[in-house]
Amino acid sequence: MLGRIKWLAGQPLTLRARRLAAEFHRQAGRARTVQRELLLRRVARNADSAFGRDHGFAAIRSPEDFRRQVPIGDYARHEPYIDRVRNGETSALFGPGTDVLMFAMTSGTTNRPKTIPVTREALSDYREGWLIWGVTAFDAHPEILKYGLRPILQIASDWRESFTPAGIPCGAITGLTASMQSFLVRTTYCMPPSGSRIKDVEAKYYLALRSSVHLDLGTVIAANPSTILNMVRLGDRERETLIRDLHDGGIDLKWAIPDDVRRELRFRTAIPRRRAARRLERLVAEHGRLLPKHYWPRLEFLSNWMGGTMRAYLRGYPEFFGDKPVRDVGLIASEGRMTIPIEDGTPAGVLDVRHHYFEFIPEEDAEKDDPRVVEAADLIEGRNYFVLLTTAGGLYRYNIFDLVRCVGFHGEAPVVEFLNKGAHFSSLTGEKLSEHQVVDAVEAAQKAAGVRLRSYLMLPIWGDPPRYGLLAETSDLPDEAAADRLAAAVEGRLRELNLEYAAKRDTLRLGPVHTIRIRDGAWAEFQKRRLARGGGTVEQYKQPHLIPDLDALGSFPTLTTIPTGRW
Repeated sequence: MLGRIKWLAGQPLTLRARRLAAEFHRQAGRARTVQRELLLRRVARNADSAFGRDHGFAAIRSPEDFRRQVPIGDYARHEPYIDRVRNGETSALFGPGTDVLMFAMTSGTTNRPKTIPVTREALSDYREGWLIWGVTAFDAHPEILKYGLRPILQIASDWRESFTPAGIPCGAITGLTASMQSFLVRTTYCMPPSGSRIKDVEAKYYLALRSSVHLDLGTVIAANPSTILNMVRLGDRERETLIRDLHDGGIDLKWAIPDDVRRELRFRTAIPRRRAARRLERLVAEHGRLLPKHYWPRLEFLSNWMGGTMRAYLRGYPEFFGDKPVRDVGLIASEGRMTIPIEDGTPAGVLDVRHHYFEFIPEEDAEKDDPRVVEAADLIEGRNYFVLLTTAGGLYRYNIFDLVRCVGFHGEAPVVEFLNKGAHFSSLTGEKLSEHQVVDAVEAAQKAAGVRLRSYLMLPIWGDPPRYGLLAETSDLPDEAAADRLAAAVEGRLRELNLEYAAKRDTLRLGPVHTIRIRDGAWAEFQKRRLARGGGTVEQYKQPHLIPDLDALGSFPTLTTIPTGRW
């Protein structure tokens, strides 16, 4: 009966989602016009803001005017205005009547996290993007909707991690959207909203499984595939505890769950589910493990990022899920959603021309002082570009440093796939490590460890889990003790500088920094190779300190054993 009620209650939402999706596809067919109209509406709405006055919004009548009046910028250029909004002065970025509901928090290039304003319009854009993505994905897998929407497991984070001086919450927008769901919609999602307040990640993963392992799940949604893998690995490792809790109706006290959250969870977890527990016991007896391909046999598809380094994690899926399709959730950041994938098995998605205005810098122009910029409809298939965002959250010509490739078109809207965070960023599992942070960490660590490096390079290293390696020549690190001191100091400083890096380390999605000694003369050879490949002169050469390339380590003669297994 409840399933029928939920199905009936969900019909208006499904119809609205289908209307939005149909409108999105129509807009993709005339993306150039849609994008320009969106830009001019957004500029006009905020013309009386401090940012609008400082950049002559009142005189903007075209994208060309916009480019002349507003320089390309990153978070540092927006931060003075955002800081005023944090202190309650919404007119610094927005026109009259604009409400700022929260700030989405993410890692910055310094030890202060970025805070991105979330207005009502920005929240609406975010939710519409998910509705379009969801109905498109579910219609492609109709079994998930056959008798009403099957349960969904999606892990949200807290939207009230902290508060600004003006009392505005800062945290994860996923937590805000979860808290705003109607009761009947919320019952479709396995993870209780109060679970977003759990800080201990393994406890949060356990609660996610405790709330879903007995259900006929339709899909699991997480931006990062490492989240899904770590969750189901935990379920297998803690199978005895999970089965016992399911049988008895409770949550073992060993999990670091705040008391207030435990109290809120009682009505969900207090009911013994002995039949489900016996079923899981039979699965363990038969297979020797507790795997989702056995307890969720009708799972329709998995939902997570597939682009960039994320595809390496997907190789671990068959062990746990068998041959299940994967639907990319789209290129999403705290700053906004950039793509809406409409097919399984590809990281590419249609540019979200409905909700943000986009410009693109061709990859070859990225280092120029005045780079060439093109609109979305003018991308060329097969070429790489850096994305510039103009959003309802007060970002204008914002360089998010995401490098994408145009792989085709859907009408006039480009279909793009994420490649990496660009030359000065690396992100193995969502940590968004910047070269600036690496330089800061290594410079501070040298003093702390009592060593001096003539040159160094940080590289991502694949493993289980992956981690970063700091390369230095042997004469700079003559013994393992010095190398270990340096690695520990770099690790500590990176944790201070990058909250996402610290979170990924705490959740074991990243391993600790490992110092790698290379033979003397390696830097000179590296310089020659780069100059031969890219041109230029020795005088113009700038030694990089971070390269986001998993294959780069293979070009260095290392003198250190590099562990790749889990520890």
